[in-house]
Amino acid sequence: MTVKVLIKRVVPRDKAKEMIPLFRQMRQLATQQPGYISGETLKSMDRLDVFMVISSWRSAEDWEKWLLSKTRQEVQAKIDALLGGKTEYEIFQYSITD
Repeated sequence: MTVKVLIKRVVPRDKAKEMIPLFRQMRQLATQQPGYISGETLKSMDRLDVFMVISSWRSAEDWEKWLLSKTRQEVQAKIDALLGGKTEYEIFQYSITD
């Protein structure tokens, strides 16, 4: 079942220029992963330090494989070092029933 993954990051203003290339690298690597469908990166209009990545995956399992991959973890470690905080993840599925 297709899932959407929401990834929220609070980026200190003085780190934003360093973060953008890492966001691009992460997206480029994700596009090569089995099950990746699409993604977009949004910046909050209310809080300029908040970025939201929304990606679509064929299944939660495909997302989990990418999440736990060594390649992704290496880039995520660089992001975490710049953030000085945690990245938040939420996984949603399409559903109109209980």
